[in-house]
Amino acid sequence: MIIIQKGKWMKGIVGFFLMISALAFIVIINVKNDGVFSFADRKLPIYCVDTKEKKIALTFDASWKEDNTDEIIKILDKYNVKATFFLVGSWIDANPDKLKILYDKGHEIGNHSNTHPDMNSISREALIKEINAVDEKIKKITGSGTTLFRCPSGDYNDSVISTVESTGKYCIQWDVDSIDWRNEGANLELDRVIKKTSPGSIILFHNDARFTPRNLPIIIEYFKKRGFSLVTVSELIYKKNYIIDYSGKQIYNK
Repeated sequence: MIIIQKGKWMKGIVGFFLMISALAFIVIINVKNDGVFSFADRKLPIYCVDTKEKKIALTFDASWKEDNTDEIIKILDKYNVKATFFLVGSWIDANPDKLKILYDKGHEIGNHSNTHPDMNSISREALIKEINAVDEKIKKITGSGTTLFRCPSGDYNDSVISTVESTGKYCIQWDVDSIDWRNEGANLELDRVIKKTSPGSIILFHNDARFTPRNLPIIIEYFKKRGFSLVTVSELIYKKNYIIDYSGKQIYNK
């Protein structure tokens, strides 16, 4: 028979509640006036948006010279849908005419770095050079800069997010990944997007994926029939008075 003395028992209870209080303090969310989120001092990009409106954003990462951009543009034209394209500098160098077409047709252009580097090993100065180099290339062709940045491979850390924000850009991730670059099969990729998308979702595609042009009309028709509006990222996100929760969801904060 084990006998627990009353004093030791009370000390155990007090210790337990002190531990819980300490954990609660660690996960306190600190929201600054500019909408930056901190979870135990961790910074996050925008993965999706908290909204009751049936709005979603189609996004395409363009990194490689060979792609299906022309076919994707035709599909978006057919359904009168505007998407957001995150462009790497080398793609712009190889496809200046396609960039001009995207811009002229009203699609949104985002910055995806100049050389697609490893975000976790790049310095602040090097990242700023990467961002500025792409903006200069885009401005030379379209006359406009960018307000959105997407990290190569979706990799980031606190320094990366802070650096991106210091350039005046919103750092954009995604909550629905088609994983189309693996070319696993049209049905598998389609099912993945359909099941995971909800109001406020940001969907990731790649402009060189094999099955994306086949699935894109089906995805557009599916969501349009269900009352969804397909908009650009800038039309979806909040520009001010927001917080970002622990999952990367952007929430309007009055």
